[in-house]
Amino acid sequence: MERANANSAGSELRGAGAGARVVLEARDLRKSYGRGVQALQILSGVNLSLREGEMVAIVAPSGAGKSTLLHLLAALDTPSNGAVYFGAKAIETNDEAALAALRNRAIGFVWQRHQLLPDFTAAENVAMPLLVRGEKFASALDRALGLLEEVGLAQRASHRAGELSGGEQQRVAIARALVTGPSVLLADEPTGDLDEQNAWAVFELLERLHRTHRLTSLLATHNLAIAARCDRVLGLEHGVLRTRPAAAWAMGTPEGEAS
Repeated sequence: MERANANSAGSELRGAGAGARVVLEARDLRKSYGRGVQALQILSGVNLSLREGEMVAIVAPSGAGKSTLLHLLAALDTPSNGAVYFGAKAIETNDEAALAALRNRAIGFVWQRHQLLPDFTAAENVAMPLLVRGEKFASALDRALGLLEEVGLAQRASHRAGELSGGEQQRVAIARALVTGPSVLLADEPTGDLDEQNAWAVFELLERLHRTHRLTSLLATHNLAIAARCDRVLGLEHGVLRTRPAAAWAMGTPEGEAS
């Protein structure tokens, strides 16, 4: 499937001006597992600033630490050293109530493997984050149905997760990530388990929702052609982020992968 390279990124900001405020920031972020000489270093001093309105891709092969970084940015894990800032305020990892509120209200997360609850319908899966924070079922379901319509699945709202195709399940997962009205969307290999056609359809949906919901988005991917459609591309190399010219790699081939 052909995709024009006119949207290729480089390091300039298209979705947000250089003067836009920083929404999410990592400072000298480090993560290791184990202790002493046996410690496995995953992140070795990551610095990242996401500005309001931009869509940024992080590219690296599997196992390089992309998921670890996104989990730290989403307050789903705790760094070994360094800090994450949301809206210029450090995320306090010892305040469980504040962390829960941040995850539920401010940051939407899309998993590579959708993590839907198989015994619940698509609408119930989307409504779940609202129910968790105490909203009434009727209003949560109404909001969920609106999001499912946005992602093109209104007619599948009453189907259980296991009755949906892989592409449909990922659309439900995207709707679930946005149902709470977050300002930041983090997506961990959102097209990694999909075939080429569905991968592009899901990415183009993310592009559209990024604009219509006025999001700041960070996508982890090993798909170079998809990365080249973002405003900036960063490579995760030896635990450190570096600006990468994705357009030069991708050459318009959706199956192109980082190596």
